[in-house]
Amino acid sequence: MANARQSSAFARPHLPSDIPLNSSSLQATFERVRSNRAFEFFVVFVIIASALLVGVKTYELPPVSRTLLGWLDILITVIFLAEITIRFIAEPRKRAFFRNGWNVFDTLVVLISLIPIENSDMALVARLVRVFRVLRMISIVPELRMLLASLVKALPQLGYVVLLMFIIFYIYAAIGATIFESINPTLWGDIAISMLTLFRVMTFEDWTDVMYETMAVYPLSWAYYLSFIFFTAFAFLNMVIGIVVNVMNAENEKMLKAKAEAAHEPTIRDVHEKLERLEKLIAADDRFSQR
Repeated sequence: MANARQSSAFARPHLPSDIPLNSSSLQATFERVRSNRAFEFFVVFVIIASALLVGVKTYELPPVSRTLLGWLDILITVIFLAEITIRFIAEPRKRAFFRNGWNVFDTLVVLISLIPIENSDMALVARLVRVFRVLRMISIVPELRMLLASLVKALPQLGYVVLLMFIIFYIYAAIGATIFESINPTLWGDIAISMLTLFRVMTFEDWTDVMYETMAVYPLSWAYYLSFIFFTAFAFLNMVIGIVVNVMNAENEKMLKAKAEAAHEPTIRDVHEKLERLEKLIAADDRFSQR
């Protein structure tokens, strides 16, 4: 009987089962911290403070202020290191953490920020990396990630718009170099200079001075400038905005659908499909009752 009690006493501590329990609870705790809105707002505040700190360092400051800013920079670096560690521990699959490009970017920025910036050959690189800390705002705020993803996905369609704009630029530059060269060779000497002049006209940088100069010789040259401004500044700008807005709407729908699937909630499309199936069943039932 005593031997049985001793064997049961020795059998109680089972370390292999306790360790996964502790690690899973730790992971769940850090996951709650990562998903907390207060934690996200705090990280955003630190990112903004880091960007302001880089800007303040560009001014001439007394030594005391320089020392204080140095300690603040160290504190921000420690906070970033703790934040990226929390996000890594909170990830259920650790290998999947580095499959996300934004996680890799954040990790590299934080690790390079650990390089001492004083009396080091890598000081310039470390200072530049501290400037790019503000880009971490994109990885923290989902709306900014969606906006950037929309712009990247809109690039193929925007490429055709840029090509068409280049054709318009080239045609108008060739016309301007042919007609207005004798008026002002500095602005219309060749087609390359003419394209730079047209870019000045498109951005409305003293474009009326250019127009009035040519109107003194060719009174109807105003039509040349106004038609160019209409094609470039108005028509093409609206085309670019339309393309980006369409892509953003598609990305927003994908994000809402992903959130609905994660929350196990039906999307508008699912409800619409169910209504269509219900209407078909009602119509079939009516036809069957009429028979």
